[in-house]
Amino acid sequence: MTRLGVISDTHLRSPDATLERIVKAYFADVDLIVHLGDYVDPSIVRYLMEQKEFIGVAGNMDPPELKNGFPSKRVLELENRRIGMIHGWGAPFGLEGRIHKEFVDIDAVLYGHTHKAANHRRGSVLFFNPGSATRPFMGRPSVGIVSVNDGIDGQILPL
Repeated sequence: MTRLGVISDTHLRSPDATLERIVKAYFADVDLIVHLGDYVDPSIVRYLMEQKEFIGVAGNMDPPELKNGFPSKRVLELENRRIGMIHGWGAPFGLEGRIHKEFVDIDAVLYGHTHKAANHRRGSVLFFNPGSATRPFMGRPSVGIVSVNDGIDGQILPL
């Protein structure tokens, strides 16, 4: 089994105590940290890369150096599963339909942008948004864990 620590929409200018606590307390036993964009500052990427194996995509609020350094979408293949990663764009209404069209033959879509956690299936595809760790749209700040083995399951972790 592979465990992913999933975070998005941090919107931080530098690593802070909240980010450090997330990595140490919530991502201590993950195999990989996944960030779904809107880091806002390259220091966030550097910090996460120093902690664990890391993979990410760019978000709409990221500066050019991050948008040029990360793809807007990617497919991660783990345990014979295909996981689409994308930040998202535009209005939150209809977002899952728009981002699903960006991928072919996937088992899950991990996305951000809305600052609102989501963990559900549409047909056989898991749609997972960890929410925002620092600026939630509704409810509490959150991150997530996605476990990949014979299937894919997600868990939202309120902070």
